[in-house]
Amino acid sequence: MPLALKHRWNLSFEQAARLQVRLRSRVRLSPPRGAIRRVAGADVAYDSSGDTLVAAVLTYRLPGMELEEVVTARDRVRFPYVPGFLSFREVPAIVRAARRLRAKPDLLLCDGQGLAHPRRFGLACHLGLLLDVPSIGVAKSILVGRCREPGFRRGNRSRIVHQDEVVGWAIRTRSGVRPVYVSPGHRCNLPWAARKVLSCCRGFRLPEPVRQAHLEVTRLRHRAE
Repeated sequence: MPLALKHRWNLSFEQAARLQVRLRSRVRLSPPRGAIRRVAGADVAYDSSGDTLVAAVLTYRLPGMELEEVVTARDRVRFPYVPGFLSFREVPAIVRAARRLRAKPDLLLCDGQGLAHPRRFGLACHLGLLLDVPSIGVAKSILVGRCREPGFRRGNRSRIVHQDEVVGWAIRTRSGVRPVYVSPGHRCNLPWAARKVLSCCRGFRLPEPVRQAHLEVTRLRHRAE
C-alpha cells in the first residue's frame, strides 16, 4: 500500500504545528461515491517503559465484518506526548503497518481525533492524507470544543462545537454506555462519518475494527513484556 504523501518527522513543536496547518488545506471533506466493502481499524499501544509502541491495522469485509488481514509494526517513540500532536508519535508506526496490507481499505477508522482538533488536523486527518484513504477519528474522550450529552439510546448524537464550528459528533453507539467522539479525517463529512461508525458497531462502545485493533495491540504489548 503506497504512500500518497511524505514529509519529515523529526520536527520541533513549532514546525509540527506549521505542518499541520499546511496539510489541513489538503484535507477533503466529501465522502467517496462508491460502496464501502473493506473497512480497516487502527490502534497503537505502548510498552511499560513508554519507549516503544506497537501498531496494528485490521481489515474487514462488509457487510458481514469478516476479518481479512492483520498487519502490525513495532517502532521506537520519537515524539513527546503533547495534546494536539499525537499523530507525530503514532502515525509513523501505523503507516509502517498499513503499508504491509495486500489490499487497500475503502475506509479507515482510527482511535483518535479528526477535525475535532485545535488546528483541524488530528491523527485521522494525518493518516488519511498520507494513505489517501477515507478516514474517521473515533476517540474515547473529547479534545476540543463542547457538546451536550447525547440521548440515552443507541444512535443518539450531539454536535461538538469548537470556535463556532461543528467539528464532530458525540455518538451513543450502545444504549446506556458512554458516547464516542467522532470527527471526519479525510475524504468524508460529518453525516457520512456518523453513519459509517454506527454501521461498524457490533454491540460494543467502539466500532468493531477499532475494538479489535485495540485488542490486538494489547496482546502484542503483553507478549513482549
